[in-house]
Amino acid sequence: MAKRGGFPGGMGGFGGMNLNNLMKEAKKMQADMEKSQAELATKEFESSAGGGAVTVKVSGEKALKEIKIKPEVVDPEDVEMLEDLILTCVNEALRQVDSAQASALGKFNIPGLM
Repeated sequence: MAKRGGFPGGMGGFGGMNLNNLMKEAKKMQADMEKSQAELATKEFESSAGGGAVTVKVSGEKALKEIKIKPEVVDPEDVEMLEDLILTCVNEALRQVDSAQASALGKFNIPGLM
């Protein structure tokens, strides 16, 4: 006699995992991701350029929080240098946030998330 109906192991493509368990795991993962994002948002990332002549702080939400410029760097004859130092600092701080996000959220391994 042939076996009737169903898939071996119960759920076929789910490897026998109960759909309710799958939903619980998804909700837990979502809660963990939200917690990681909230923790990251509270962190600050700092970068400096020109030997500390310019320093910036950025939040984990990529909001610029602070710019400090040493007075001796402010030269009305060379504004471009100051602009370059600020750009360098801000971009490096934002890279730090991206790296922290990838590290914190990469453990969830969801395609298309990052």
